[in-house]
Parts: sequence; C-alpha cells; structure tokens
Amino acid sequence: MKNQLILALSTFLISSIAYSQEVQKEQDVQKEQEEKKEQKETELEGVVVKAAPKTFTTKNGNIKLDVANSIFNAVPNTLDLLSKLPKIQISPDKESITVIGKGNPLIYIDNQKVEINDLNALDVADIKTIEIINNPSSKYEANGRVVILITRKLSKKEGIKVDLTENASFKKFFNNSFGVRASLKKNKTEFKTNFNYNQLTVWESNGNDFDVSTENITSNYLTEAVTKRPQFLFGSGIFHKINEDDYVSFNFNGRTQKDRFDITTDTYNKDENSENFIKTLNSSNEKRNFYNAFFNYNHKIKSIEGLLFTGVQYSRYAQNLAGNIYHNYNANGYNFSQSRDQKFNITVFSARTDFEKTFKNEMKLEVGALVLKADATTDFYATIQNPAAIQTSDYTFKERNIAGYTQLSGNLKKVNYSFGLRTEQTIIEGNTISNAVAVSINKNYNNLFPKAQLNFAVDSTKTITLNYSKSIVRPNYSATNQTLTYINPYFAFANNVNLNPTIIDEISATFEYKNSSLLIAYTKKSNPVYFGTFYDASENLLTLKTANFEKESGFIVEFTVPYTYKFWTVNNVFNGIINRLDDKTAVAIPTKPYFYGYSNSVFKLPKEIELSVTGWGLSSQYEGVFKSSGLFSMDLAVSKTFFKHFDCTVSANDIFRKVKYSNTYSMNGIHTKGNYYTDSHMISVTVKYSFGKIKDAVFKEKSIDENTNRIR
Repeated sequence: MKNQLILALSTFLISSIAYSQEVQKEQDVQKEQEEKKEQKETELEGVVVKAAPKTFTTKNGNIKLDVANSIFNAVPNTLDLLSKLPKIQISPDKESITVIGKGNPLIYIDNQKVEINDLNALDVADIKTIEIINNPSSKYEANGRVVILITRKLSKKEGIKVDLTENASFKKFFNNSFGVRASLKKNKTEFKTNFNYNQLTVWESNGNDFDVSTENITSNYLTEAVTKRPQFLFGSGIFHKINEDDYVSFNFNGRTQKDRFDITTDTYNKDENSENFIKTLNSSNEKRNFYNAFFNYNHKIKSIEGLLFTGVQYSRYAQNLAGNIYHNYNANGYNFSQSRDQKFNITVFSARTDFEKTFKNEMKLEVGALVLKADATTDFYATIQNPAAIQTSDYTFKERNIAGYTQLSGNLKKVNYSFGLRTEQTIIEGNTISNAVAVSINKNYNNLFPKAQLNFAVDSTKTITLNYSKSIVRPNYSATNQTLTYINPYFAFANNVNLNPTIIDEISATFEYKNSSLLIAYTKKSNPVYFGTFYDASENLLTLKTANFEKESGFIVEFTVPYTYKFWTVNNVFNGIINRLDDKTAVAIPTKPYFYGYSNSVFKLPKEIELSVTGWGLSSQYEGVFKSSGLFSMDLAVSKTFFKHFDCTVSANDIFRKVKYSNTYSMNGIHTKGNYYTDSHMISVTVKYSFGKIKDAVFKEKSIDENTNRIR
C-alpha cells in the first residue's frame, strides 16, 4: 500500500512539475524580469527589496531557522518542526524536549516563557523564525542552559489574508489535519485567528526486561497502544503599534482533545514461588484541555531614553483519565481487575517587567523582575476487585518563584562584554493524603546565578568568545502529576514529587570564522535527574520514575559548518561528547565518547521547486550508568508553488525506519533493559491555498520590532 502511495505521489509530483513548466513558462519569464527590475529599485519611503533569506544562519554560536520563507513551513505541527532542527531531540511520547549536550531547554514564544503544551497549541504557519541560543543571558530564567526562541509573524502590509491548509500523513495509520488561518492588518493594528481540526491515530509501543537479583525475580513485558484522537487547536491575537516605540499585544490559544485507547500488554513474570504469563487489557478514555493567554506592553520612556516591558501570562491544563483493567492469567480468560479514575489540574500565573537603557558610550544596563505562581491538584480513585479494596489519593502542590536580575553589557575597543547576576527564591509546598495517611513536602531555597561573556574580535572574519554560567533545572510541572500509568500487575510508570533541582556550572570557548564555529565546553552538575527503576517488596511492584542522581560531568566539542553554492545551501553540525554520570545506587560502566552529526541540504530549483534533505545520527552512548543505542534518521521533502497562491509539499520522515530507542542500566539491585519504539516513519502531503487582498500600508514601518532583541 505504501509503495503504491509513494509511486502515486511521485507520479503526481513529476507530472505537476512538467505541467507547470509548460503552462507557466511565459508567466515565469515575465515574473523573473519583474523581480530583477524590483531589486534595482529603492523607494524613497524606506522600503527596500532584499534578497531571499537563508534557511539557516549562525551567529555567536547560535543557530536560527527561517521557517516562514522555507520548506519547513509545511511541517504539520510545531514539535515535528523542532525535531528537524540540529541537536533537538523529541521524546517518543512527545512529552519532553532535549538539546544534545545541553539537556532540557527553556522555550520562549516572543517575550513569554512557555511549556511544551503551548507548542502543541501553536500553529506552524504563525512562526517566523526559531533560534537555538546556546548561552542565554541573565534576562532568561535560570532554569536552563539553552533557549529555544520562537518568533511569530507580523505583517508589514495592510489587507486581509486567509490560508487553508490540508495535511494527510500515512504512518501505521492514516492521520489528517485541516487548518484555517486569517489575518487582518489595518494601519497600526493587526488581528490574527486560527483553527485546526486534527483526526489522529497514534501508535505507541515499549518494552522492558527486569532482573531483580535480590528477590530472584525475572519480569519482562511488551506493551502496545493505538489511540483515536480527535483534536482541536484554536487561537486569536491582536497586536497594536501605538507609535514607533510603543506597542501592546494580547494572545490566546488552546488545545482540546479526547483520547480513546486500549493498552494491551504481554507479560512474563517469574519469582521464587510462581511463574505467570499474563495478558493485560487497559481500556481507557482521556480528556485533555489546555488554555493559555498572555498580555504584553512595551513602552519607551523618552525622558530617560529607557525601554520598559511588562508581560502577564495565565495558563491552565486539565487531564481526566478513566480506565478499566482486565487480566488474563495463563490463558484462563480475561477477568476484571480494577477501575481507575485520575484527574490532574494545574494553573500557572506569571508576571514580569524588564527595563533597559543604552548610554552614549554604547554601554547597556538591564534590570528586571519576575513573579510566578503555580497550583496543581491530583485526585486518584481506584476500585480493586481481588482482594476487594478502594485506593484514594489527593495531592496538592503550590510553587512560588520570585526572581530579579541585572546585566551590564558594552564594548571596550575590540572586546564585547556582558556580565549578569540573577537571584531567585523558590518556595514549594506539597500535601498528599493517601488512604487517610498524610505526607507534607516543604522546600524553600535561594540561589544566585552569575553569568559572564567576553567576545574578542580578532579581525572582521574571526571572533573568540568565552562564557561562564551557573544555572538550575527545576522539576517540570508534569512531575506534580501523580497520575499512575498502569502497565501490568507488576509494573507501572510514575512521577516523583520529591525531586530536588539540578545545579549546573558551565564554562565554554567558541572560535568563529565567518559563518563556521568551533565550540569547546565543560559542564558539571549536582543532583541530575534521570529515570530509574525501583522495587516495592510490600506491593510486589516495579516502578519506573525520575530520581536525583549524585553528580554528572562532561566535555563537548562542536563544529558548525554551513556552506552555500549557487542553488544549494547546507548546514552541518558535528558533536563529540564524553559524559559521565555517577550514583551510589547504580552499577558503574566504562565511559566512552560518542558522536552526533546533523546535516540539512536545501536545493532551490527552477520553477519554484524546493528540495530539502535532512539527516542526523547519534552513536551508542556509554555514560557511566546508562548505555544507550545509536540512532539514525533521514527526512526528504519536496515543495512546489503553483499559480502563486497554491503550495504543495510531499515529505517522507525516517525513510529508513531507524529511530528506535533502547537503554540498559543497573541500579537498586535491578538490571533493566528498555526498548521504546516510535511511529516516526511517515509519508505526508500538505497543500495550502492562500487568498486575500494585500496592499502597501499607509503606515510605513521603517523598523519592525518583533521582540526578537528585547530579552537576549
């Protein structure tokens, strides 16, 4: 079926290209002549026609992707788009993001810090650029060593534009997505709205082999789930430019979905007294709702030539999971085991203000403050059949974070400097009542986070940059979710509310020559967080959950080498890494260096055809505790524009079916080998039709501030 589909798509694409070459030949020649003429013209009002932007650009060790003007704007969703960027890895369940050599990133949309749920609700068509900032300044929260900065589009012209997008993708199952986006620009005000309906069928599978030597237990399982997921994404926003320096904006987006799925698991379990083969059926229904709104105000205080920014954000996430579980022991038929009803809610409110002033000697002073308040609740109720019992648990979580920072930057001859200090206080209160037994968690800690950067310009093409930073990684809000994922009678996935934050010290040096760069960095961590396996003898239950390890340290060497030749642009990133993790509960293994490579090639072909080839690979990793298998993936995409308003993109992801995660480790007397299978092999077709009347705006924007420089 898939081979026939590939053949049909290829035939469609080739015939479409041939047709367009004949039909549009004269029109294209005329268009090329007009474009050449426009490039020579410069209007007195300040509007200049520029050359087409590069897909990837690098500066100061950071990598920026131009989404709006590249083939990447046809990727179905934001998480899939991020997975195509260098060094970014998305977990198989799409619940977390990792940057190779950096860990979990901070994520910003314009001026606002967001979480992964915000990305799920963000439409790719609204994204202008994505930048990976390797050494973020003190303006950013200290909770991270790397920032993914997403900048959304703003129009420079007046009028109304509507985009209709249809995406059909073929994985193990058929998935479909339809979207409508509209934008209205009038003078200094722009309004945007979007709506997407996704009909998804998601396949997931994983397995683990356990050997509990202290209890003489051997257990393994293989589980599979197919989820029917109707999903709605929606959002609206308004941006008003008060004057050349002041603006105000408001945005709202949301995501709502219903999941209906059966988790089927085959389990083998042997201990001293018994041996069982069990088939488990977990029939579940789940609802997830996420809403996010934020307000920004930017004002220039002309009396002191200072810039003041104020932002307020409110987010809410709700999850309701209900399921019935049945077991079939040794082929004797399914019997009802238990019913589970689990609810999780979290709300987050944050407000920030930033002030910056540039002096006549180009020295810049920046100060700011942040207040954050998070509240979460988890309610669990289970009815167990044999032996008859009722289990209940109520968990409440409160976090308060107050932060302030100051930063001074400027130039001294050929040296560009930046020194910053951030202070943060975090207060955490947690209360659990489980079957009438209460447990409290109280944490209150203060931290100082210094950062320093020196940039030496050797000449016009060579630069040396030195960095030092201290940062913190706090547990994700999802860790407060006490919802238990039940796999079989002997194993479950769970979160850990007792996690301590990870403190990170990093020093690095970067040498840049034109657009290429060489980075060398050393990192030291205390209390790093990873998944570990734990056994509860009283319940005869194995649990996989996050835990604090003792320490971690490592070196990384990174090369970034872009290249452009006529119609071909390629961006390459190569990493050599050696990383060691230590913990007294784990069995140590030899540490070995491993390698990561990424390459993206974009070919600008005649007749508005664009071809993209993306490949990345990661060798096997030996990191003191964990041994993980290597990975490799290659994606292809071809895009063609028809009649100016109609775009078609055909793409194939993981064409060699090589993305499968596996790792091995021993801790707490348990040897674990896990395999996590992905459904990343995909063929998709995306078509977009745009219509609307666009004309030059009466209000001429000589400089468009889209917030990209405010928080760096």
